[in-house]
This record gives sequence, C-alpha cells and structure tokens, in this order.
Amino acid sequence: MTGHDEDHRTENERTRSDRAENEERGDVERRVHTQEQTAEGRQAAPDEGGQSTGGGGPRRTVGTPASLKALAHPLRLRILRRLSVSGPATATTLAAALGENTGTLSYHLRQLERAGFIEDDPDHSPGGRERWWRGVRGLDIRRPEKTDLTAAEAAVIGELDRLRMAEDIELARRYTEEAVDAEGWMRGSRGLLHLNREELDQFHDAYLDLVQRFAPGRDVATHGTRPIALRWFGVPVDDAAVDDTTRSADGQT
Repeated sequence: MTGHDEDHRTENERTRSDRAENEERGDVERRVHTQEQTAEGRQAAPDEGGQSTGGGGPRRTVGTPASLKALAHPLRLRILRRLSVSGPATATTLAAALGENTGTLSYHLRQLERAGFIEDDPDHSPGGRERWWRGVRGLDIRRPEKTDLTAAEAAVIGELDRLRMAEDIELARRYTEEAVDAEGWMRGSRGLLHLNREELDQFHDAYLDLVQRFAPGRDVATHGTRPIALRWFGVPVDDAAVDDTTRSADGQT
C-alpha cells in the first residue's frame, strides 16, 4: 500500500467517524428536544434487565442518566457484550468482529470510555500501536427511579430499555428453540408464588446474593467455563394492583 493510499484511507475513516458522531448527535436531539441533566447523586433502583460486570473486588455503581445515555445505542451494547464474552480487544479487532469500520468503532469506544464503562487493559503493552480495551470490572449498572427523571432523561432511558428488551427476547427465543440440543448448557425455570412486597424484595436480594456467590474470579474465561446470560424478573399476573392492606395473613388476596 502506498503512502497516498494509506493517507486516503485514514482520511476516509476520520470522515466516517465524524459523520457517525454528527448522526448520533442529531438522533439524540430529535428524540429528546431538550438538554439532559445528569441527576448526580439520585437514588438508583436495581435494573431488572441490567448488567453486573467483574468479579469479587471493589464495586462501583453507574446509574445517572448521563452515563446510561452512552448505552442507549445498539452498537455500544454489542461492543460491551463482545468485550464481556471474548475479552480485551482493539478497535480493529472489534470492527472486524462486529462488521463495522474502525473509525466508527473508535468513536463509540471513546464514548463508552468517557461514560466509565470501558478502560485500557493494563495487561497489554502500553507501547503498542493500538489501545486495548476491556470492560470496567466490578461495575453495577442501575436504572434511576422514574419519578426522578426529566422528560428528556426518561426518553433516553426508554430507548435503552427498548434495546435491552430486544436482547432479552432474542435470548428467550434461543432458549425455546435450542435448549433441547444444548447439552446441559441452557437451564431455566418458570413458576408462580404468592408474595407480598417485602417477600418479593427478599427474593430479589437472594437472587443478587446468589449471583455474587458465583462472581469472584469469574470476570474472565477459565478452563471449562462459558459466558452465561442470566435474567430474573417477577411480574404480578393478577388483573389489577392489590394494596398491601387488602392482603390476608398468608399473603394471598
């Protein structure tokens, strides 16, 4: 490849990166029509469809609308998933794996780094020609309370919820169609319990404790392990919400 060809390719990548940045900025502005606020320090509720990364070391919670905005993009969710499943990577290797150009990947990687979701991988040589990226370890991603959100922030969180729902539906489809032939690598359960709100909270906390029990040292692949997507949610299936004061002593209506 001649120096002219390489310069031309680099210029094209910069142009594509700038175009991606401008297009995303325009999409966000059209969607929310107003300036977002960061809502620093607001109380965060556990994100039922969320994400917990890393092992048993110190944990950091991310849950401000400004941070979650960085996730409300399908390619960025794919980048995080790829880093979680396959480990550290460069923009070039990620671009090849995800079918995108390097300029576009570099832009989205910078946005994820700025929001605190990815970081440099210290295990690779800092003198290399390309940066190696990994997901931030010990990260809990949580959803803010809806009552604390502005209309603009709610629109961004709603977009993230839509993207995550699409991912959850795809996981459910795969389980339904592939579990029989998965040789024990797909497990699941359905059930119905009569619980009051306190018991539902206890059930949820017990699930989180169980996840953390298996988490230490499992932020990278080891021999015999595979990355397993986990989901849990509890949803009332009666016709209307029932006030706790109407429940009988055994927790049933």
